[in-house]
Amino acid sequence: MTDKSPADPTPPAVESGFPANLESGYRAFLSGRFPAEQRRFRELAEGGQNPKVMLVGCCDSRVSPEVIFDARPGEIFVVRNIAALVPPFVPNDDYHGTSAALEFGIMALRVEHIVVMGHAQCGGIKAYVDNELDPYTRPLSPGDFIGKWVRLIAPAYEAAGAPPAGAEPGQLDGFLEKLGLESIKRSLANLRTFPGVKTLEERGLLHLHGAYFGVMDGRLLAYDEAQDRFVPVAAAEHAAALAEPRF
Repeated sequence: MTDKSPADPTPPAVESGFPANLESGYRAFLSGRFPAEQRRFRELAEGGQNPKVMLVGCCDSRVSPEVIFDARPGEIFVVRNIAALVPPFVPNDDYHGTSAALEFGIMALRVEHIVVMGHAQCGGIKAYVDNELDPYTRPLSPGDFIGKWVRLIAPAYEAAGAPPAGAEPGQLDGFLEKLGLESIKRSLANLRTFPGVKTLEERGLLHLHGAYFGVMDGRLLAYDEAQDRFVPVAAAEHAAALAEPRF
């Protein structure tokens, strides 16, 4: 019989059914980033988090803020939801996950910046448009969680104007991007309906930003509110990155 020695620190393998790709990623984390960031994790555990930036992003698995902004642990306080929407301030008895995160970010963490980041090929934005263009089918029922949530896009849809008449789904890319950008602007306006946000912004203690990420090309746009337009971020570096051979 070959029992393990009590001094052997290696536990036996256990079949947990945990997703294999997550376990593999965790193993890579343990052998790579965790040793390099161990002091950082210890400081965060002992002293708590103190991020300066809060980001409202989309649940889409292709758009990870920590990856896009090469962020270290504790640098960005992130809340993600369908289509990166910010609801208006409505203090009632409903459940308000995004609003609660906003309240925590500004009141408890005292973040100095809030970024609302939408993205290209957003399923939530497309679902809303598809639903509006088909008068016979209403897949997003107002009684469903998703249907009720994406109704927040309605004011942005009105501001964006009607999509091209007779356009097929594959011909809507330009309008979908226009609506995505308009939705970011609407979310910024909704942010300002929160009394704490409005007060802190007026005192110069909080700054609001809009951003839009291109999934395919990695392009990042930032909203210039003074000129009411989205402008490229790090345009020269982005062009250079695309010019480099990948294969």
